[in-house]
Amino acid sequence: MLLTLLLAALMLACPPPSAHAVAASGAAPALGAGSWSALSALGPGPGPGAGRAWPVGGRSGLLRRFDAPPERWAAGHRGVDLMAPEGATVRAAAPGVVSFSGMVAGRPVVTVTHPSSGTPPLRTTYLPVTGSVPIGASVAAGEAIGTVSTGTGHCATGCLHWGLLRGKRYLDPLALLGGGQARLLPLDGT
Repeated sequence: MLLTLLLAALMLACPPPSAHAVAASGAAPALGAGSWSALSALGPGPGPGAGRAWPVGGRSGLLRRFDAPPERWAAGHRGVDLMAPEGATVRAAAPGVVSFSGMVAGRPVVTVTHPSSGTPPLRTTYLPVTGSVPIGASVAAGEAIGTVSTGTGHCATGCLHWGLLRGKRYLDPLALLGGGQARLLPLDGT
């Protein structure tokens, strides 16, 4: 039980729900050159026929940004939170293989591994999401992989927590959608 709680704290460390309001500022840590080439291997950025897609909602639905912890074990926000009501369809952000679908620390989680992204491969995580695709199934970018569940205590309102990892290192999942180019956009989509 203690190990499960520690694992949950490492994977999902979040401040109290009141801290989920997003400030308009806040830069994500840069990815190394090798990371950008791996992201490029996943295909072009979002758009018709693209190799990447928003998992739910879009830029205007961003509730909380990625906040890398100073140490692997320290508090931080290891992903981004996107507005999503209970039952919303969640889609794979990039092509890959469903490598996990089940409960982690009492929360439903789906993980998609992206084999073409280098070694170790990138993995995207989605929670709280009840999976609809079997483990081992290949998925395309934008393909439905599950639905948002509620009652897990991650956000004060309905949300999808979307993460990106390479090995044990958490990265900013929004980098998947930027194609390696920095863009400053307002959070409200205007």
